Amino acid sequence: MKHEIENIRHSFAHLLAAAVKNLYPAVKFGIGPTIENGFYYDFDNIELSDKELPKIQKEMVKIARQGHEFKFEEWDANKSKEHFRKLNQPYKIELIENLVKEDPAKNSKVGMVHTGDALLDLCRGGHVENTKDLPVNAFQLTRVAGAYWRGDEKRPMLTRVYGLAFNTKDELEKYLTLQKEAEKRDHKKLGKELGLFIFSELVGPGLPLFTPKGAKVRKILTDFVENLERQNGYEEVWIPHITKPDLYKTSGHLEKFKNDLFYINGSPKNPEQSEFILKPMNCPHHTQIYKSQMRSYKDLPVRFFETTTVYRNEQAGELGGLTRVRSITQDDGHVFMREDQIAQEFKTIIKIQQTLAKAVNLKDYWIRLSLRDEKNKGAYIGDDKTWQNAQREMEQLLKDHAINYESKQGEAAFYGPKMDFIARDSIGREWQFSTIQLDFNLPERFGLEYVSEDGSKKTPIMMHRAFMGSVERFMAMLIEHYAGAFPLWLAPEQIWIVPVSEKFNDYAQKVSEMLEEEYGKNAAQETPKLRLSIKSQNETLPKKIRAGQIQKVPYILIVGEREQNAQAIAVRDREKGDLGLSTIKEFVINVKLELQQVNK
Repeated sequence: MKHEIENIRHSFAHLLAAAVKNLYPAVKFGIGPTIENGFYYDFDNIELSDKELPKIQKEMVKIARQGHEFKFEEWDANKSKEHFRKLNQPYKIELIENLVKEDPAKNSKVGMVHTGDALLDLCRGGHVENTKDLPVNAFQLTRVAGAYWRGDEKRPMLTRVYGLAFNTKDELEKYLTLQKEAEKRDHKKLGKELGLFIFSELVGPGLPLFTPKGAKVRKILTDFVENLERQNGYEEVWIPHITKPDLYKTSGHLEKFKNDLFYINGSPKNPEQSEFILKPMNCPHHTQIYKSQMRSYKDLPVRFFETTTVYRNEQAGELGGLTRVRSITQDDGHVFMREDQIAQEFKTIIKIQQTLAKAVNLKDYWIRLSLRDEKNKGAYIGDDKTWQNAQREMEQLLKDHAINYESKQGEAAFYGPKMDFIARDSIGREWQFSTIQLDFNLPERFGLEYVSEDGSKKTPIMMHRAFMGSVERFMAMLIEHYAGAFPLWLAPEQIWIVPVSEKFNDYAQKVSEMLEEEYGKNAAQETPKLRLSIKSQNETLPKKIRAGQIQKVPYILIVGEREQNAQAIAVRDREKGDLGLSTIKEFVINVKLELQQVNK
């Protein structure tokens, strides 16, 4: 009998708890939910490392083969608390109390599940019928980690055991193979090897520092996006990095995100100075630029953009490389428009997004279209007709452009529908990196207006959009997508010129000048120069070539006596290996053709 994968994973979580209870009787249980590709369970009063996982997994298999039935029951909350009190399980008691507070309408009933005689646990349900139904050859415990209880740094640190679970052994093996490839591509590892970014304990966690090479990649990406924005009618603005709290009180962000903000409280010089906040987002600031002058319906849409950093007090345990940081650089932008302009603005933004995706070779992507819950319209602000029209136009636009999408009813924000851009990288993993969000809320809260055609004042609709989303996360994705081997247009170092020995250093310099001169012929004024580097160090040729391979340089040009006599270069391509002799002109023609592919 085939079971839903979520039920299989949920059942394995209970099986994990049962195995740990058998092996470590004094354990205290936290929670054990399913997650993407598997499950985890949190434990206290126990010390575990990865070395113990094979023993625990063996015990899980043993319990599974005993054939315990999963039986769900509803218990009175007080009865459940008394049960866990006798077992000295304080976390379960806290969970029950929270469940009753969250939903008193349940008449203080909570779910309990029996894993036969092996375990009785607090649970909402979703299991296989019997432990013998579990594919014990298709799961694996993977690692032990620390996790604060309920994600609160002020609460105890628990021991979290992660596991994978699939329907078949083949699916598990395929996933493990993919994970091995992902480990090779880990942007934290490659970022260090390629010298792109670092972290410093003196600076603090979640605050990356970009080296000249890493900063070059950031600059290339942001320049590319900003050029697209300018070409499509966006105007660049600039805002400060701090603000009075009043701005976020008005927007509503202060109350909602008060624990995620960084606060600045006066200074020794000016102790009476008012409190300020490091900006966690840019949209409220942009509303003030819009509001600085009265707008006519003829002026709309007004499009602002900037690449700027925001700051969010993420929990230390959730930080990870560039994918989760405290200083988040956004290619942020906002459009203020009339209702009849919504479709065209979405069309423009999707066009820019597709251009960026093509440039970075993300060919496989889809859009998650988040719509309101039509059965609960009262939970959303804004005019009903505007919601209906906007959602219909968004969906029609995706159909017209033949873009794969999934509609998600009830996932819209209370202030407007949105589109999330999801791309699959070169090994099939999905990354969300951009969002297009309609907003009927902020313009109203800030009293934004424009003069309509009939002379009356109306409230514009606001659109939030970012193409890379977080530049840091986008870079992490690209590092892993390319396994560090950036395409020529994005590579921080495009060409190394490597003399065979020191006596050919002068010719290497001449080659560099000839390359720049030839590349500059017929080039537009704004065309960036080639990123060349002469490796004239007194090292062996194989060592220099090996260094270039490790740094994943697209082209290594070797120059020695043969090349000097022929006034040529020996070309080594990162992917194809040695290409033999080439004239400077031939090489530059090929480089130009390769770079031109980006914008086609």
